Amino acid sequence: MGTSAFILMSQIKYTPERLLADSIISAFHADVMLNFHNSKNYASNGQFLSTTLNISDKKVRENNESFLLYVDGLDNPHLDFFYYQDVGLDLNNKLYQVGTIEDIYGVEELVFRFIYHYLKVNPDDYFWVADYDWVYRWEDMQKLKTLPYDSDWCYKNPKLSFG
Repeated sequence: MGTSAFILMSQIKYTPERLLADSIISAFHADVMLNFHNSKNYASNGQFLSTTLNISDKKVRENNESFLLYVDGLDNPHLDFFYYQDVGLDLNNKLYQVGTIEDIYGVEELVFRFIYHYLKVNPDDYFWVADYDWVYRWEDMQKLKTLPYDSDWCYKNPKLSFG
């Protein structure tokens, strides 16, 4: 399995419908394709766990760049985020880890385009690559956008990489 990444969002404002809507808007502005088949995953007790979106580069047939974005249901047992101190976030800011991208390896530029526009719409949310001790904020993405593109952007601490 590759490197997973997550959108971190306030527990107070999270709904699957909001993430779906913001993902559509972000894909539109990022000029990427979004496929939504509305196939839902349920727990054995019938609780909604997640649905998936496929985000693809418009030239997906040429470059095979695509990733799945999991939109989690409120009953998903894996919503809670526990790594506040590890990534330097306030413990009082209760977050959910939603918008799971299963594997970002090889699609870093596509992820960058999508997350840039997602955080532009949601500047209070964060983007976190699992197993790394930092998060990306809207301000970080703005700074990255002014620099020449670096395919390793998501594996570098934004505080050390560009101040």
